[in-house]
Amino acid sequence: MDAVKLAGLEPASVFGFFEEICAIPHGSRNTKAISDYLVAFAKARDLRYIQDDANNVIIFQDGTCGYEDHEPVILQGHMDMVCEKDADCPLDMAVDGLDVTHDGTSVFAKGTTLGGDDGIAIAYALALMDDTTIPHPPLEVIITVDEEIGMLGADVIDLSQLKSRTLINLDSEEEGIFTVSCAGGATATINLPEERRAVYGPCIRLVVDGLQGGHSGAEIHKNRANANKIMGEFMSRIQALMPLCLTSFSGGAKDNAIPRSCQANMVAMGINLERINDIAEKLQAEVRERYDEPEATVQAFDVDALGGNGLTTEVTAKVIALLCACPNGVQAMSQDMPGLVQTSLNLGNAKLGSGMSLTFSVRSSVNAEKEALLKKLQELAEFYGASYTQMGEYPAWEYRADSKLRDVMVKTYTEMFGKEPQVLAIHAGLECGLLGEKLPGLDCVSIGPQMHDIHTSREKLEIASTERTWKFLLEVLKAL
Repeated sequence: MDAVKLAGLEPASVFGFFEEICAIPHGSRNTKAISDYLVAFAKARDLRYIQDDANNVIIFQDGTCGYEDHEPVILQGHMDMVCEKDADCPLDMAVDGLDVTHDGTSVFAKGTTLGGDDGIAIAYALALMDDTTIPHPPLEVIITVDEEIGMLGADVIDLSQLKSRTLINLDSEEEGIFTVSCAGGATATINLPEERRAVYGPCIRLVVDGLQGGHSGAEIHKNRANANKIMGEFMSRIQALMPLCLTSFSGGAKDNAIPRSCQANMVAMGINLERINDIAEKLQAEVRERYDEPEATVQAFDVDALGGNGLTTEVTAKVIALLCACPNGVQAMSQDMPGLVQTSLNLGNAKLGSGMSLTFSVRSSVNAEKEALLKKLQELAEFYGASYTQMGEYPAWEYRADSKLRDVMVKTYTEMFGKEPQVLAIHAGLECGLLGEKLPGLDCVSIGPQMHDIHTSREKLEIASTERTWKFLLEVLKAL
């Protein structure tokens, strides 16, 4: 495979296929063309393949000379990419290929995401199957769709024709780090449906702002405050002094993002703004001291209005109690992997509409703990007379104490590079959990070359790292 814009880069075959992939639009939910490209690759080489209705593709290849009778190995990645671009970029990523190039150190796309996550996995697999002189055991190559929007392809793929229980996932972005476990998760929503009515009296606006926020998987352990929880505490302290009727509440935007800000408007009977400001000042000092939040602000403002369409004092009290009672943040740390968050949840979005809705991102690398935490939220909803819904559930990829694949990979890496790799678990999701559920006893490790700023138009794929990871993959396949 000859590259054009990536000509001269090594490994030439990997970058050649990668450039072809970049020329095909393949954002999430736009995977038919790239799926058909993979099928055409298999047909041209007389390889057995499966393409399902979701556009997932599985390609099978026999072992090379001397490896025919070895146990098969699964290589796995996903074909969809996150499509983001600069405001002045003229490309329509639904129909146009990427303007891919390099600077001698890294490959990138002009004005858009590169899709190294996870186009490089496909390029590695195709380059391997294209060269019949490379020694390797029988291969079962799984390329899924729509990983970036909830691992939808991995959820529906049928793996019943696969024989292997050894899987190398090629969806990591840090060279020298072997991921061996990841959290499972789900999105849970508690909804307290209550009718609004006209309420009268002086109004105040409460604001919690200036928090760091962050990803609820990668940064939940970094002692960052949750704006929705802080607002619940703020309202609770005010309510101890005067009755409140909530008229609006809005905090956070996504369930998997730690909320940075929250606003609430309410009618406050017998309002004393000076006393409320004293509460705000004290709570702000506590937040800055208790959390890593040096820019946190907690404020109250007088609103030029007399009443509004809101909740009664009784229902408002119930909302405040629910906000204060719901768990949030790290719930358990791993005993197997020091420093790893094992179980957590994040109250990512809270909003008053027709009722009060609280949405949580729940994660755990132990399936039983995830289920227990979801059950706790359901029981909390029942206690407060609220409804409970759950969606987007995916299983944990639990740590495997005895792993032949991990042992082979660590030994090979150490021999090749003169140092041991980092063996880590992550508190975020990978497809390995879903695939492992379909393939009982699966032995799995996730690796990949070094990438930077994925899911942004600044995304880069390091050229030298891509070559080192390629050579490492070939040595691991030989060793297996």
